[in-house]
Amino acid sequence: MAKYMIVDGLRAEFTDEKNILQVIRNVGIHIPTFCYYTDLSIYGACRMCVVEDDKGNIIASCSTPPKDKMVIRTNTPKLHHHRKMILELLLASHCRDCTICEKNQKCQLQALARRFGLYDIRFKNNRPNYEIDDSSPAIVRDMNKCILCGDCVRMCNEIQHVGAIDFVNRGSNMMVSPAFNRKLSETECVNCGQCAAVCPTGAITIKKSKGKVWNALFDPTKRVIAQVAPAVRVALGEEFGMAPGENSIYKIYTALHMIGFDLCFDTSVSADMTIIEETNELAEILSRNEECRYPLFTSCCPAWVRYVENKHPQLLPYISTSKSPMEMFGAVLKEYYKPSDEECGLETFNVAIMPCTAKKMEAEREEFIRNGKPDIDAVLTTKELASMIRELGIQFAELEPTAPDTPFSIRSGGGVIFGTSGGVTEAALRRLAERTNPALQEIRYSGVRGLEGIKKFTIEIGGKAVHTAVVSGLGNAEKLIQLIESGEEHFDFVEVMACPTGCIGGAGQPESFLEDKKKRSSGLYTADKSALVKRSDENPVVTKLYEDGVLKDRAKELLHVHYKAPAASQS
Repeated sequence: MAKYMIVDGLRAEFTDEKNILQVIRNVGIHIPTFCYYTDLSIYGACRMCVVEDDKGNIIASCSTPPKDKMVIRTNTPKLHHHRKMILELLLASHCRDCTICEKNQKCQLQALARRFGLYDIRFKNNRPNYEIDDSSPAIVRDMNKCILCGDCVRMCNEIQHVGAIDFVNRGSNMMVSPAFNRKLSETECVNCGQCAAVCPTGAITIKKSKGKVWNALFDPTKRVIAQVAPAVRVALGEEFGMAPGENSIYKIYTALHMIGFDLCFDTSVSADMTIIEETNELAEILSRNEECRYPLFTSCCPAWVRYVENKHPQLLPYISTSKSPMEMFGAVLKEYYKPSDEECGLETFNVAIMPCTAKKMEAEREEFIRNGKPDIDAVLTTKELASMIRELGIQFAELEPTAPDTPFSIRSGGGVIFGTSGGVTEAALRRLAERTNPALQEIRYSGVRGLEGIKKFTIEIGGKAVHTAVVSGLGNAEKLIQLIESGEEHFDFVEVMACPTGCIGGAGQPESFLEDKKKRSSGLYTADKSALVKRSDENPVVTKLYEDGVLKDRAKELLHVHYKAPAASQS
């Protein structure tokens, strides 16, 4: 017989729900929370989710497991007073510059204040005024807006295993900060931005690059080029009422031209270049017929590279030397348009539209600055592009689709699926496998697809068993590294993405939960299905670049990079 609870007089059956909160939500009652996030540990600090049992006891629904025949109420005078008091106290110590806040109209505190009809705060704000930390290339911290929910701390420590921030001090002096009140840029922060992705207020936000881009667009001496990452196409539309996973890439091209971009391309084109270069490395390793302790790790994710630099510098020689698709395209575009720029008196200004915040950091790395100028001049997140579209009043969902500009107008399906966990690996295996449809199907069903944090599988390529792992989330990467270091596991190739689920779940994407991320992933695979070219090395645009274009005899120079361990790690 099914177990059940009585919630506000309604019978609520449950099975494996881990807390009362989930049971309550299952019957259509939305209990407010701040500190509860399904992917994180139970914290139970905010007390907004409290309910009352039949004995009049007040209990936190997020941290209380359901019991058979339990009777609870979610709406009583006591609870109503309790929640309003909590909100009042939070607002009393909170910066209320809502109209100019990055999270305006998307802030949970703002939404709940409106829900509970709070228009007057009885308490004075005695909290000190904290200095804003904008030292990071990707993240801005404003502790004047922090409500101490702890979501960012648990994300950084539990999911990402970075530990750049934590709670410091006690009582009314408690705050979230790096150790010793350092700037974020002075920590081991990898700029993944997942702390900002879970922050319910505007305490942690993404550093904006819109101003720099607008200036370039208004400058007649600049040729402004946009490249759009694969994951952006299945998420941007959510900002304008479209369904998660709906492919809006051709509307994006239209919007970009309306904004003022001169040329618009798909980063999937350079993802094809990445696959060619990365698989060349892998094929060379596999040809040695000797087992190496460490696999070839992917290098597409800058947060992962920074994590290795900070915590595992011994792995740097095993990171692929292939640049990320963004940086490859940046270098190729600057070289391709160099003769035209010199002739016309222009300067190419490369803008990358990314789902990722760490790409802002990557663009500033000295390894990607040539002749004193970066290959990527500015990085916009998906949400920043949405903001620019709104700024001009463009009705995005109603736009007519347009094609990308030539000559970089063809990409493979393998390049598109880069945006989801396992996509890089699948694209790489496609290139190495036999050129038959059965071989493609074998790869598809090998275990490479799915949004699990760690996927391990073996597939035969050219008569050789290739042991492969796909990891998303740095905490999962750490688990895999420990298995490799101990000798318990051996792999030939490992794909790592810092953000859980891969780029579709990047911190620059619209906020979402797992179900929406699944739809985004499905949207990329649907785009792959309709692609005329499946394998990266069969992309005619890329082939031409290698045969008689800017990559002829220059692939190593333009497409590869060598990372060095920080001085502290070398000593």
